Amino acid sequence: MTSTGTVLDDIIAGVREDMAERRSRVSDAALKRLAAQVAPALDARAAIAGDGATMGLIAEVKRASPSKGELAEITDPAELAAVYAAAGAGAVSVLTEGRRFRGSLADLDAVRRRVEIPVLRKDFVVDPYQVHEARAHGADLVLLIVAALDDDALRSLYELIGELGMQALVETHTPQELERALDLGAGIIGVNARDLKTLDVDLERAATLLGQIPAGPLAIGESAVAGREDVVAYAEAGADAVLVGEALVTGADPAGAARSFRTVPRRPRGPLAPSTTTKGSDA
Repeated sequence: MTSTGTVLDDIIAGVREDMAERRSRVSDAALKRLAAQVAPALDARAAIAGDGATMGLIAEVKRASPSKGELAEITDPAELAAVYAAAGAGAVSVLTEGRRFRGSLADLDAVRRRVEIPVLRKDFVVDPYQVHEARAHGADLVLLIVAALDDDALRSLYELIGELGMQALVETHTPQELERALDLGAGIIGVNARDLKTLDVDLERAATLLGQIPAGPLAIGESAVAGREDVVAYAEAGADAVLVGEALVTGADPAGAARSFRTVPRRPRGPLAPSTTTKGSDA
């Protein structure tokens, strides 16, 4: 895989090393058997979209980040996820990358056992092993970062996610990446306000990109949310939902913040295309 010239390169190198260690303990064949034994994936897209009147929310369990370092000492990710669900989140995002974000698959397991809403495995997915791993640990939604993948890898991973009954949140940062996501036929497209080279966030740039997403895909605004006014800005740009971690885990009242974000009116961008999930959503 070619270099991206961004922070992704070092992160993905570490991800591959850690994956190799897990693979030495659990083979591809064993992992596939485990994945086949879990309950069918939930329809994350429908859960996040909600009734369409107000902004959807993917609330994140996030301890740290490369840009900010330590954020929160989350000793009970399952309890935090339950708070998010009770506050109206449509899905819970769980970081499973350990080196930079201090996440783990154990966090994913704990959250999956606790909540009945869809769960996103948020990691730097570059190999089919990670997709089977996500399913084996109960994920319903898997993050694919367009910048980290060439066209062949992006499509093959996207198709595998669908074959396993899950859905993909396809994350973009630039117009070129958005075009690739649209060419893929992605049903859930994220626009991340963070610049991968500088790690700075620019909500205005993200808003411009969101405005280029046609009716059909579910559009998710990512990063740059410090308060309700930023969720309003994303809504005005055409986002259907936001993915928020830092503002929730560092605030004194994550439940109150989540409820506040959920009350922001959504500006219709056009009719959403039907969900393509083939598995039952009541599993």
